Amino acid sequence: MAEVLSLDNPVFKALLFYSMVCLLKMVFVVFLLMRTRVTKRIFPNPEDAGKEGKVRYDDPDVERLRRNHLNDLENIPLFIFVGFAYIFTNPATTVALWHFRVFTISRIVYTIAYQTQLQKPSRGMAFTVGLVCCISMAVQALLATW
Repeated sequence: MAEVLSLDNPVFKALLFYSMVCLLKMVFVVFLLMRTRVTKRIFPNPEDAGKEGKVRYDDPDVERLRRNHLNDLENIPLFIFVGFAYIFTNPATTVALWHFRVFTISRIVYTIAYQTQLQKPSRGMAFTVGLVCCISMAVQALLATW
């Protein structure tokens, strides 16, 4: 087990790298959300709004970023958890790297498509591609434990 969870293992090292990229992308969306709230002076709570801000739950820009962040919260932890299970199956390095890369790219494309309001099917395709990567890794981990 120690050998699997070692930076000498290229699959584990890649999982850590791509997990951190995804988490930093998620933090970037949070930063955009905070900036949008402050710029527009729209807050979710009266104590945050103070005297100059207002409490609103229906601003389209804020809500778009919130939904993007919620989608990240649903998908990125799944990727990290499934990725950890997957590395214990001793996958081929190239195959594992492509799973990690494609998932990470799909999340970045998803965010760009969401925030720039690209038309169908760009966002849906990006979501589906990332989900297929997670399902593929999960199935391989499941089969390895069968």
